[in-house]
Amino acid sequence: MLDSNKDNLKLEAMKRIIGMVAKGREASDLFPAVVKNVVSKNIEVKKLVYVYLVRYAEEQQDLALLSISTFQRALKDPNQLIRASALRVLSSIRVTMIVPIVMLAIKDAAADMSPYVRKTAAHAIPKLYSLDQDQKEELIQVLEKLLYDKTTLVVGSAVMAFEEVCPERIDLIHKNFRKLCSLLVDVDEWGQVVIINMLTRYARSQFTDPNLQDVDEDEESKRPFYEDENEVDEEQQEKRAPTLDPDHRLLLRSAKPLLQSRNAAVVLSVAQLYHHTAPRSEVHQVAKAMIRLLRSHREVQDIVLTSIAATATRRKVMFEPFLKSFFVRSSDATHIKLLKLEILTSLATESSVGIILRELQTYVAAHDPPFVAAAIQAIGRCASNIKEVTDTCLNGLVSLLSNKDQAVVAESVVVIKKLLQTQPSAHREIIIQMAKLVDSVTVPQARASILWLLGEYSERVPKIAPDVLRKMAKTFTSEEDIVKLQVMTLAVKLCLTNPKQTKLLCQYVLQLAKYDQNYDLRDRARFLRHIIFPADAESGGPTRLSKQAKKIFLAPKPAPVPESHFKDREQFQLGSLSHYINTKANGYQELPPFPLEAPDPKARDVETEPQVMEQAPLFTAKKVSSKKDSKFYSDTESPEDESEEDENSSDEDDDDDEEEEDSSSDKDEEEDDNEDEESSGLEEKLPKKVVKSNAKPKSDEEEEEDESDEDDSSSESVSDSDSEDESSEPSSVPKKQTRNAKPAKESTPVVKPKSNLDLLLDLDDVSPAFTPIMTPSLGGFLTPMSTPSSQVKTQLFPDIQV
Repeated sequence: MLDSNKDNLKLEAMKRIIGMVAKGREASDLFPAVVKNVVSKNIEVKKLVYVYLVRYAEEQQDLALLSISTFQRALKDPNQLIRASALRVLSSIRVTMIVPIVMLAIKDAAADMSPYVRKTAAHAIPKLYSLDQDQKEELIQVLEKLLYDKTTLVVGSAVMAFEEVCPERIDLIHKNFRKLCSLLVDVDEWGQVVIINMLTRYARSQFTDPNLQDVDEDEESKRPFYEDENEVDEEQQEKRAPTLDPDHRLLLRSAKPLLQSRNAAVVLSVAQLYHHTAPRSEVHQVAKAMIRLLRSHREVQDIVLTSIAATATRRKVMFEPFLKSFFVRSSDATHIKLLKLEILTSLATESSVGIILRELQTYVAAHDPPFVAAAIQAIGRCASNIKEVTDTCLNGLVSLLSNKDQAVVAESVVVIKKLLQTQPSAHREIIIQMAKLVDSVTVPQARASILWLLGEYSERVPKIAPDVLRKMAKTFTSEEDIVKLQVMTLAVKLCLTNPKQTKLLCQYVLQLAKYDQNYDLRDRARFLRHIIFPADAESGGPTRLSKQAKKIFLAPKPAPVPESHFKDREQFQLGSLSHYINTKANGYQELPPFPLEAPDPKARDVETEPQVMEQAPLFTAKKVSSKKDSKFYSDTESPEDESEEDENSSDEDDDDDEEEEDSSSDKDEEEDDNEDEESSGLEEKLPKKVVKSNAKPKSDEEEEEDESDEDDSSSESVSDSDSEDESSEPSSVPKKQTRNAKPAKESTPVVKPKSNLDLLLDLDDVSPAFTPIMTPSLGGFLTPMSTPSSQVKTQLFPDIQV
């Protein structure tokens, strides 16, 4: 089918081959037959051939080299997709010999008119750099040109290439920093993640730490009692208010809308940006967005919960309002359940520990053994961190010792052993109860914990400990290694505290351990024997170690402090692979520390481009041209119109109270002025045949010129008559009303508030970045509110009689 002369058969064959590649099947044997179709004139066939070549060009380099001339011709193809595909295939051929050809292709593509081709050029830069690193300087020049690109399609790819080729060249970002912040919302999601990660490292190196001036609670508590409160409040406010660089604030403000993104990677990137660079008072803004991601797929939940667990160790307040979002569901996977338990215990406070303990109590009855063990450990962590509930948790754990499940009992013993180290003297009965479990508990870790407790606090149970040692000596050879080690430790401690009853037992246990299969046990037995029973005791007396044996084995030991497993992950960037696996991964770039003094912010200033400066005169020139047109029409004004204006002015001069009439009709004049301004704006947008109506004669010369423009066309006779009737209406008002209204006007001049229409019309004085294009409409939001519909019809369609 590939050798057929019909394009339909070739297209069908290529679709099948691409389908094989998509399913992971091997299709490299078809490479020679596919390469022949590179010269096909059918665009669809050529696209699929390029897709296939990108996949196998690196494996079949020799055959791909035969088609380089075809790829070079395709770089000049009028179709942008063909040009981009040819560059993609050309950069996929991993042969050092064609590096100059690829370099020229990248340079040409970087200056291409199509953004898609420029994006492909940015993708080709890391490929060429990995093939020949000697081309770094030339690639940086091309990369600098791509970074200045203002197209959102290109920016993300250019930043990706920057991260691969020269991440240390921060100077390339200075001029583009504000542009990247402004375009961040419009870039594709993949580009947003790359840009935010890059800007996070940029912010850490170019801005100072916003949390340096924060005041701790301890400093507030040390404040003198009689100190002036007002002065202290002002000082505290000055210290607490984070003084951010304007560019630093721009970065945070530009990234904040992305918290509503549908892409979890974008939301997590913004979260790590705020976590590492934002003031503490603003970091809580990302909490709600991260909680929203917990409704996503299981893989996304795992990454997000890991990030939340690491964040909660430092900032508990952020996620306290969303405590119920971390309650375990029956449909959750085991690793998701464990992460939620970790977060719940980290968020536990005196006010919320009751809710958390009730939730943990139900988890203990689950059928997932790892989850049940983690729930019991979480109870122990809550008990050790919050002293008010220690006794309650300890009693609950003791009740679990009678559980039928051996795993629950064993884990409870381990947790109780850790809790008893905090206050062993008050819980002698619990130690006795745990000693009775030696015969029934079979889990090695639990048996070892019981033996350690008996050895550590043997003086509180002097009659029970020797009996337990006797039982364990009988089963010593069948115990696990961890239990054997604790049996030897118990024997040594009892030999030091109660040598009369346990000396022989201790010697017996050490003798058994001397011939054990595990070399750790054999070494431990020899070590303990030489301390407790020195060889030269008969000849020269006890050695120095034997004299200090009690201090060595019976020394008081500090109680263990349970800490989160995620506490040591702060060294890695939040959300990165290294942070997830808690190990530095290959290619990980560490976040730079904040500088003590910020570098010069003028490096980010960009000179005003000439294009922006040229746009304003173009817009104003349009207004000037309209005025020139108005003068042109005023010169050709007919004498009949001038005579009509003279009659109107003479009628107004005959009135004795002209000033009073003007003062009483101010509001009408303002409305008419607004109508004139609006109709003039419509006149600029409408064709020249459309003419506006005359509102009222004006006293200024410029207004008379405007009226002369309106009176120019003969089609305005109807509109003139309508406007004259409107202008005569305020003059027909009785003089008494105007005289009564005059004192009120003079005493308190009423300023009419501007409506939304007035505010819109005021925007005409502002020169926009581009010329607005508006389609005239009847009854639109720009139509004057006071103009009757009939008058609008005469304005827009003067030939139609209403």
